[in-house]
Amino acid sequence: METIRRASHAGSWYTSNPQKLEGELDGWLRECGLTKSPDVRGVIAPHAGYSYSGRAAAYAFGSIDPTNITRIFLLGPSHHHYTPRCALSKATIYKTPIGDLPIDLEVIEELKATGKFDMMDLNVDEAEHSMEMHLPYLAKVFSGYAVKVVPIMVGAVSTENEAMYGRLLAKYIDDPKNFFSVSSDFCHWGSRFNYMHYDKKHGPIYKSIEALDKMGMETIETGDPDEFKQYLSETDNTICGRHPISVFLHMSKNCSTKIKIKFIRYEQSSQCKSTRDSSVSYASAVAKLDH
Repeated sequence: METIRRASHAGSWYTSNPQKLEGELDGWLRECGLTKSPDVRGVIAPHAGYSYSGRAAAYAFGSIDPTNITRIFLLGPSHHHYTPRCALSKATIYKTPIGDLPIDLEVIEELKATGKFDMMDLNVDEAEHSMEMHLPYLAKVFSGYAVKVVPIMVGAVSTENEAMYGRLLAKYIDDPKNFFSVSSDFCHWGSRFNYMHYDKKHGPIYKSIEALDKMGMETIETGDPDEFKQYLSETDNTICGRHPISVFLHMSKNCSTKIKIKFIRYEQSSQCKSTRDSSVSYASAVAKLDH
């Protein structure tokens, strides 16, 4: 029995017109002019509407060489549904306007058997945008290749459980056919986000936000989940994918493959100059084999 997860945010967060969508993605991928590398085993990329973060995301997805990859693990935060655990999709197919991505049911069963995962209802799955916003890029980059996806919604997971999931999923990094797409935006700044950290020594507000984000990016690049946790508790930076990023850091810490994370693009939705302003930051990174 097929269970289809519709492209529920197509037509609002990005265009539902296949030609137009192809054209936009092509344009952004061309613009960033990156060389595809088989060493890229994962990305961290934003998940806002494409008019905001489509271009920044291209810097992550444009680095992928699809040749040897057959499975993509998606790790995205939960924006609407509360769970202290990670949740797996009940769908068998994820639709996008430019091609569908089949779910890897075998791996879903394997993970389900651990007893550590919730199963999310289709309406929860369709309401969440964090993984969906990666799908058109993945469908585009892996077009013509037989890949399956393993979507994992990462809930409000405790520090101990981030480490537990990291250990549990680490072995999948050691299979070179697996790829990891981690979904996160960076600082959400302004009164509507209840976050207005401002360090005047950096000059205008947007420069302070940039300094804060870049400190977070550098912390993630160390690959140390405890350091990232420390950074978050000191700054409270509103990085919405903090849990998926932490799980991925624990995964790379616990696998035998040496992985190095490197941020290659940083943008803000607008430049905050007064306390009436607001912005969201977008950062794209690649996780590469460290030879």
